[in-house]
Amino acid sequence: MNLYHCSIDLHHEAKAIAFANAVDQWMSYLRERNVIQGWRLLRRKLNLASDKHRDFLLEIEFANMTQLDQAFRVLGEMDENVERLYANVNALIASADFGLYRPFPDPERAERMALI
Repeated sequence: MNLYHCSIDLHHEAKAIAFANAVDQWMSYLRERNVIQGWRLLRRKLNLASDKHRDFLLEIEFANMTQLDQAFRVLGEMDENVERLYANVNALIASADFGLYRPFPDPERAERMALI
């Protein structure tokens, strides 16, 4: 399992509920296409975070790097529906940071360590 983290701030005029709805539509479409395993959208609570933390955190789960590549290929398709769904999310975002994470120790590493 790989987790793609998107730390997001919205434009000041953007509505949080509209953003959540747009993310739901986009992620549901990607899930239906079987290019993601799952996802969740989180929002900072009680403004409790450092300045480095953004308002929203979107976590997208991928089974492996092949599935991640397939998701990026969907984004590259010249399809009106894909472009609309992506644009509906992207238009509301003022800034975002991204990172790709994996469980640690991963199963392969844990197995090797057990043999030592």
